[in-house]
Amino acid sequence: MSFDPGHLNALAAIVRHGSFDAAAAHLGVTPSAISQRIKALEERFGTALVYRGQPCTPTDAGTRLARHADDVALMEAHILKELRPDAEAATPRVRIAVNADSLATWFVGGLADVGGLLFDLVIDDQDTSADWLLRGAVSAAVTGQAQAVSGCLCQPLGALRYVATASPAFVDRWFPDGVSAATLARAPVMTFNAKDKLQHRWITQITGEKLTPPAHQLPSTHAFVDAARAGLGWGMNPLPLVESHLRQGWLRALVPENPLDVALYWQTSRLMTAALDPLSRAIKRQARRHLAKPSHATVT
Repeated sequence: MSFDPGHLNALAAIVRHGSFDAAAAHLGVTPSAISQRIKALEERFGTALVYRGQPCTPTDAGTRLARHADDVALMEAHILKELRPDAEAATPRVRIAVNADSLATWFVGGLADVGGLLFDLVIDDQDTSADWLLRGAVSAAVTGQAQAVSGCLCQPLGALRYVATASPAFVDRWFPDGVSAATLARAPVMTFNAKDKLQHRWITQITGEKLTPPAHQLPSTHAFVDAARAGLGWGMNPLPLVESHLRQGWLRALVPENPLDVALYWQTSRLMTAALDPLSRAIKRQARRHLAKPSHATVT
């Protein structure tokens, strides 16, 4: 089965811009033309590709086809650059799944080192970001999974080091005699979201027990640091993000000699290896500059 490029581009534009009207404006056609292209595509595949709503969102099949359109554009741009370096071409787009803490600490520098690409980032926990590759929704992902997803190439990046931190006042109040299973069971902890297990992993690493302390949920990397400084609770913060806070005494490490290293991996679609090579090299360079070599209770 062959694909009509115009139909795929219409679908990708709807997914990216959220409506038929916005997709039409982006492609320079009428909304009616966009509607006809999507209808023809859905009839050909025998399934719905777009949920009509505000905004419009893709079905699972629509997600895979939209990513395919982006992949084709990227491969065409890659080949064109090799054959005709001076030729002008539309800027291709790459969709990537990445965890919020990597995005806040080291990952953006890798994107900035690559020219001629647009990026569409999906934020997800490193433990589940590989699911986006499995669904065919992204072309690359930063994951905590050492095993390559089917059809993907997996390359180690290093480890993002986390430190259990809280404000000095919080430590004095909740851990006056030191950190123990008893005190960790009572002290309020912060989690990023329901997928975030780093705090519980560190508790088990320190105490050997599985505890369920009272927990706040703050789905923001920088708010996590701010909340720790404000004394709301303790949490696992990326060391690159809190080094200055620790030096200046605004935050205190609960157990300084026991950080938690989270091993990270760069996974890319094998079919896109050549086209993604400049990006992959830039991401790995950036990782070498900022990530640690796994040593302390590495989590994978």
